[in-house]
Amino acid sequence: MTNSSIRVGVDIGGTFTDVALTHAGGLSTCKVLTSYAQPEQAILDGIKIAADQAGVAMGDIGQVIHGTTLVTNALIQRRGAKLAFITTEGFRDVIEMRSENRFEQYDLNLVLPTPMVPREDRFTLNERMGPNGEVLLALDPAEVAAMVDTVLAGDYEAVAIGLMHSYANSAHEVQMAEALRAAAPDMSVSISSVISPQMRELPRFNTVIANAYVQPQVADYLGRLVKRLDGAGVTAPVFMLHSGGGLISVASAAEQPVRLLESGPAGGAIFAADFARGHGLNSVLSFDMGGTTAKICLIEDGAPKTANTFEVARTYRFKKGSGMTVSTPVVEMVEIGAGGGSIASIDTLGRIQVGPQSAASEPGPACYSRGGQEPTVTDANLLLGRLDPDNFAGGAIPLSVPASDTVMTGKLADTLGMTPAEAAFGVTEMVDENMANAARVHTVENGRDIEHFTMVGFGGGAPLHACRLCEKLGIKELIIPPGAGVGSAIGFLKAPFSYEATRGLFQRLDAFDAASMNTTLAELEDEATAFVNAGAKDAQTTIRLTAFMRYSGQGWEIPVALEYKTFADTDKSEILTAFEAAYRTLFGRVIDGLGVEITNWSLVVASVLPETARVLRHASGTPVTPLRTRRFFDAALRQTVDAQEVDRAAMTPGQSIDGPAIIVESETTTIVTSAYRAVGQGDGSLRLIQKEPQP
Repeated sequence: MTNSSIRVGVDIGGTFTDVALTHAGGLSTCKVLTSYAQPEQAILDGIKIAADQAGVAMGDIGQVIHGTTLVTNALIQRRGAKLAFITTEGFRDVIEMRSENRFEQYDLNLVLPTPMVPREDRFTLNERMGPNGEVLLALDPAEVAAMVDTVLAGDYEAVAIGLMHSYANSAHEVQMAEALRAAAPDMSVSISSVISPQMRELPRFNTVIANAYVQPQVADYLGRLVKRLDGAGVTAPVFMLHSGGGLISVASAAEQPVRLLESGPAGGAIFAADFARGHGLNSVLSFDMGGTTAKICLIEDGAPKTANTFEVARTYRFKKGSGMTVSTPVVEMVEIGAGGGSIASIDTLGRIQVGPQSAASEPGPACYSRGGQEPTVTDANLLLGRLDPDNFAGGAIPLSVPASDTVMTGKLADTLGMTPAEAAFGVTEMVDENMANAARVHTVENGRDIEHFTMVGFGGGAPLHACRLCEKLGIKELIIPPGAGVGSAIGFLKAPFSYEATRGLFQRLDAFDAASMNTTLAELEDEATAFVNAGAKDAQTTIRLTAFMRYSGQGWEIPVALEYKTFADTDKSEILTAFEAAYRTLFGRVIDGLGVEITNWSLVVASVLPETARVLRHASGTPVTPLRTRRFFDAALRQTVDAQEVDRAAMTPGQSIDGPAIIVESETTTIVTSAYRAVGQGDGSLRLIQKEPQP
């Protein structure tokens, strides 16, 4: 019989699959290498290890919560279904023409993302809806029948349907979809009025295409996972973390897999937000570094920053507009190819570059001795003394120093005329600067000053690099939570059941129509509540309402939080005040004399979670007794130093150690540079505080 108090969170990353299992005795965690051929195998292996550690039978597990990068990887690597796209006559090339934004205006060889659907697989219907939902040109049933024949003759596995203004009236999309499903019941069919019913055809078309492209693969994977778990004795329900930071059922995830785009990283943001609330921190920079990527997210007032659009597979690092824009609720973050497995190389100018290519788990870094032949960030950290070769991943993966030395020498050091240690330092400095630059860009784009933030670092790689990152960014305080090495998996266990429903409804504020808006909001509430009730029936819920607004003539909107209620026409002044406050926060001023418009609405229904207990924080403490002394390269001092090594378990509340120090645990290692002091906190986290400069 299952036990509802025993829950397991599983995060599949590019290198490791992380597992966190809560039970009466506390928390059991583990990391296992990700299996690309059968990702569900790593889940089963990890759950078995964590359950054995906790003394829990597989059949006692009451709930499984899963997040994955499967959807993102499939889109980036173009490993999806053979897909057809059906749109309105005259709009066949929208996804190729894009927004005409030249994101790198001086690059004469500008590279745009290749459309997900080749032109020969894009088809059109002679129909047209107006922006208010009026039928301008009816859809001919004979043309629908001919389109069905065309699709069947093309032997397509999936079809995406995106017609003009279908967010205002979905009748033509539904008509086409019903005809396809009647002719081919097993074919995957996605329509934009369900997947992304919002204004702007480019992101709406991209989103429905992305959904249809990965749907067969995701549905097959989730079906296998549930079946394999059941075969292993885990009969508990399985839920997925969606990219907006909430839980949905497996059935919902299989129907709308595009909502899983950033599900793993979203778990990390939830993890960081929980500690931000516990420590009473209003401005937090979440830093999640794993084996393949690094993710950076702003946490303000205890909640991750969210957005309704997201770019996949950017062709230019940090350049907005260089990727495929999809319109789906997402925790807003910047993600770069900077993880432990990121490969270092020399570019045409003779400079060290790191990523975005990764050795991942197959074969992995050279030091794993699994066939890796390229120098990686993990190899560099090993050569700099930051990793213990006999105690990596709790000793489960012994590391080979000679293997790291060989690839670092042959691929970098000899070419650059350096020692292997100097090349390794170059690799870590480059990856740290890449991450620091991403953090600077992200905070500036959101109108924030990064020096006033506290960093929360987690993931297997973040504690190794976070101190140096703080030095580069001028951040004076860093939190390393307990279980940091599997932070995203723990974050899954802290997530609410939630669903974000969106709808395009254009209105000028001076012609505000409260009645039509209230009707739309009621429909959104019904939609979101139905999804939440599928996972948490009769749960107490909250509702969060956001309007996306702009000045007339502007090309983009900003999110404006509003109180959810039944609106009256007289409330337009209240809405205007909220818009101007949000606009002033982002841009420092408002614009007088311009009209204001509302384009899209977002309504989130979420189950209520217990309040996070406040943490007893310590700024100093009693020096802890070290295990031994080790040497590692301190980047700030540009030299190798003697560092005290401490077991993480010894860093109880009020215990402290001055850098340089190394704090070790099973899933990760925390490097405390010479400029910082680490102090144990009441919740088991480490608080790294910048020392006062010496006179």
